[in-house]
Amino acid sequence: MSTKKKAKKGFISRLISKLWKAFFIGLGIAILFFIGVRVGLFGKLPDFEEELENPRTKLASEIYSSDDEMLGKLFFQEDRTNSTFENIPRHMKEALIATEDARFLRHSGIDGRALARAVVKLGTDGGGSTISQQLAKNLFHKHATSFPGRVLQKVKEWILAVELEKRYTKDEIVLMYFNTVPWGNSYGIKSAAKRYFNKSTSELNIEEAAVLVGMLKAPTSYNPVRNPERSLGRRNVVLGQMKKYGYLSTEAHDSLRALPLVTDYNFIDHNQGLATYFRSYLASWLKAWTDRYEQATGVKYNIYDDGLKIYTTIDSKLQAYAEEAMEAHMADLQSQFFKETARRNRDPWYIDDQPGVVDDNYIPKMIKRTRRYKNLRKKYQKQQDSIDFYLNKAVPMTLFSWEGEIDTLLSPIDSLRYCKQILHSGFMSMDPRNGHIKAWVGGINHKHFQYDHVNKNANRQVGSTFKPLVYARALDDDKLQPCEMVSTGPVIVEYDGNKTWSPRNSGKVPDEVSFYEGLQKSINTTTARVMKRLGPNSPEVVKQTAGKMGIDESKFVPYPTIALGVMDLSVFEMVGAYSTFINEGVWTEPIFVTRIEDKNGNILEEFTPQKEEALRKQTAYIVCKMLERVTSAGGTGARLRYRYNIPSNATIGGKTGTTQNNSDGWFMGITPELVSGCWVGAEERVVHFRSTNLGQGANMALPIFAKYMEKVYADRSFKLSRDPFKKPDINFTLEVDCDAYEEDNNNPQDVLDSGDLF
Repeated sequence: MSTKKKAKKGFISRLISKLWKAFFIGLGIAILFFIGVRVGLFGKLPDFEEELENPRTKLASEIYSSDDEMLGKLFFQEDRTNSTFENIPRHMKEALIATEDARFLRHSGIDGRALARAVVKLGTDGGGSTISQQLAKNLFHKHATSFPGRVLQKVKEWILAVELEKRYTKDEIVLMYFNTVPWGNSYGIKSAAKRYFNKSTSELNIEEAAVLVGMLKAPTSYNPVRNPERSLGRRNVVLGQMKKYGYLSTEAHDSLRALPLVTDYNFIDHNQGLATYFRSYLASWLKAWTDRYEQATGVKYNIYDDGLKIYTTIDSKLQAYAEEAMEAHMADLQSQFFKETARRNRDPWYIDDQPGVVDDNYIPKMIKRTRRYKNLRKKYQKQQDSIDFYLNKAVPMTLFSWEGEIDTLLSPIDSLRYCKQILHSGFMSMDPRNGHIKAWVGGINHKHFQYDHVNKNANRQVGSTFKPLVYARALDDDKLQPCEMVSTGPVIVEYDGNKTWSPRNSGKVPDEVSFYEGLQKSINTTTARVMKRLGPNSPEVVKQTAGKMGIDESKFVPYPTIALGVMDLSVFEMVGAYSTFINEGVWTEPIFVTRIEDKNGNILEEFTPQKEEALRKQTAYIVCKMLERVTSAGGTGARLRYRYNIPSNATIGGKTGTTQNNSDGWFMGITPELVSGCWVGAEERVVHFRSTNLGQGANMALPIFAKYMEKVYADRSFKLSRDPFKKPDINFTLEVDCDAYEEDNNNPQDVLDSGDLF
């Protein structure tokens, strides 16, 4: 062998030796690198026993109605809701595997062939990530931005993918993947199915499943709502992959590919959907509940991230009926208000205690309360000319109207002038037997007006709706007979030693009425006579009874004027109080949550209402009969019977309330199974109808209750009782039948013998 050949052979031998040496060194470095990643030298990995077996993801809390409808969710950034494996259609899983990881069922977390292809072709023919690796990234990693960071992240994903495969079945990995992957702002297949197709996961058909799987490559680019053409093309790619790997026949593929892209977008934020005001109030209530729960158990829950399930008392149908009733009436009432203002050609804000006198300083006073004014004042250092300039400069804005949102150019001053004329309302309906609130409508539009007009802190003057509580105390103390005739003339009520109060009646009233009629016609002097019979301490006496009926006693004033409802109370309290009459004198606390569960279905707390005996059974029954007369001919709520489609055989009662200057309109309605209350008025009390004909509770609030009950009675699924108010099986000390009462009065001896009187 020549020297030249020997040298060449030696060179090749040395090169091979060096290559093997480099290979083993590289392999050793790679092994050491993997070991270093595994033990956490390059950043801590999840605990394999804790976090891998119990991966933590942010889950939206779900709010359910009493009839198992989802009212909404509570989430901060991620609208994520878990689905179960059984609810994921087979074709959804097949679409995922065919598109994202064809050999998913055959590898153990890392697909060597896909990885080699990705390395050789530099990712131009698809990446090498398996479903398991993608799940690892979704669960435990944020996307790295630098090349070294991406390399390190990929190694971590390999390790985690293998560990996931050790601990979970393939079905469990697919389920976790579907529950964690993002579809734009929706996280998890359940949220995505609802948002893009308004369906449950199990209802998704093949082409819809293909759309959602197609989105996984780039949720924004292939969004079927924003980019329908791209989404359609990507959907067909997924269908092609399903055909390629035998999940679809050629015929099925061709027919599905020819279908158009059809979506039913159902984006619901906190300002949309059913019970928006209730859900908003519930969120604040839940935050307080989590604090109480932590104090009691040491466990802290986040209502936006921990996937709580909140089961409420709200009935989705009744809630919808209440919202529809309010919308229908308030649109009409607002039109009446604008027409009255236009007819009078005067602004509808008036000076207190000066009926009909317009307050020209109202808007200047109100603008100073706005954030815009305060920001301008801070920016321009109290330079009023500059402040006024920008307050009167037209800017783009969106205003509420019952015909739809108005996009316009308007100055802040003029927009305030418009918004202050908008009338608002609050409505609540509950089952008096168990305290379950069935409908809660806190306002007319949660997007534009977020103040809730139902909860305990939303106080407005209640007017004559408080009168039944005054009568109830007098009946409880045997101070009057319902059929007893009394004068409607002037009456002087003494209080506080030498002070007196003498109310006036509104409109023409008979010279003499029974106490039944006094409440039926809402005669002020009759109610004042009831207070007089309760003695010089009547305000305190009535307050005690009202307190037992769920009314916050701190809201009372120590004057006999409480008989006419001068204090400010809430719809929530008034509905609860009226339920006492239906419930045989037992006040039942209104509640809106029955139980709260964690994400795994474990019950954290169940809720039952407090109860308190507030009135005698006979008192409660008599007040029900009195309220029933209010809705009959001659009563202030008589239009409930003749203007609306209320069944003639339905047992129904109520009480109107109209406060000073028509600032607040109320109606409280009762049936044997539902008690409801409604308030209507402007944001500020100085804004109101000038005409009492329009501004009375019978016109402002009663129609909402009437339209609501029309829908409830028409819905046969509720089977609302037409039976009369339940008469307790007791010996009455008061006579409820006026014919018998008159006969007894004509026969004094019979009265004494009968035991009907005290």
